[in-house]
Amino acid sequence: MSGINGSSLTPAYFILNGIPGLEAAHLWVSLPFCCMYFIAVAGNGGLIYLISHEEALHRPMYYFLAMLSLTDISGCNTFVPSMLCIFWFNLKAIGFNACLVQMFFIHMLAGMESGVLMLMALDRYVAICYPLRYATILTNAVITKVGLATFARNVLIMIPFTFLIKRLPYCKGNLIHHTYCDHMSVAKLSCGNIKINVIYGLIAALLIGGFDMVCIFMSYTLIIRAVLALSSADARHKAFSTCTSHICAIIITYVPAFFNFFTHRFGEHTIPHHVHILIANLYLLLPPTLNPVIYGVKTKQIQEGVIKLFLGRKTV
Repeated sequence: MSGINGSSLTPAYFILNGIPGLEAAHLWVSLPFCCMYFIAVAGNGGLIYLISHEEALHRPMYYFLAMLSLTDISGCNTFVPSMLCIFWFNLKAIGFNACLVQMFFIHMLAGMESGVLMLMALDRYVAICYPLRYATILTNAVITKVGLATFARNVLIMIPFTFLIKRLPYCKGNLIHHTYCDHMSVAKLSCGNIKINVIYGLIAALLIGGFDMVCIFMSYTLIIRAVLALSSADARHKAFSTCTSHICAIIITYVPAFFNFFTHRFGEHTIPHHVHILIANLYLLLPPTLNPVIYGVKTKQIQEGVIKLFLGRKTV
């Protein structure tokens, strides 16, 4: 068996096959992914630059947005360049340890995306329910601490995945029908018992996605109750309008994530494999592509910052 260490049944490398069934169309499939990658990197990089250089954006809401943009850029760079190498240059081999590293960062940063969206929901809750104490509650020190705590949570939860994969014997070949190293795609190549991998995957999803969604739901329940208590219709509209960008970001993150999660576990025999792989890539690439567009269109302060940056004039 090519690429397998016979004594330990550990492959020296894996072969990432890209999108099975669409090999002949890899070049055409790569074009929208390449465009999305360029938009994601340029858009999120631009947001980080704008927030760091525009004093009017030195507020908790925009610090969390910069955190989200940094997560998005990092997430894109963990898999899109290697995916494009598969599509363009047929470079499909990836070392066993390199595969583990890619798998760790993909899952960790996906969890970080969810965590930052949860922090942004808490930010909106404080801004709307405690407007007079907003700046004193969400100080720079608090923002740094909650950001580092969210990062540490994801690192600690995702580290066991690498050990769970490394302990397995591999005797089903080293061909992965995917564009990147996904935990279950790699585990399914093993001839060992992967039940603990499946169980821990569900536990990790609940600890990260489940916890974050509960926090987001509770935050917006309290926000809606506070907004509906306002006497002025204009005040209610203004309060809700500050949440629209965040709600859009939640939708474009969690809807593909749910679809990817359930098709991977329950739709394996009913949904064509190439459709699942496309969804798995969109799940990681769609939020980084659309987040800067959504915040650029929906947020007046960012629009003003862009105008000031490029036209060099003050906005009214």
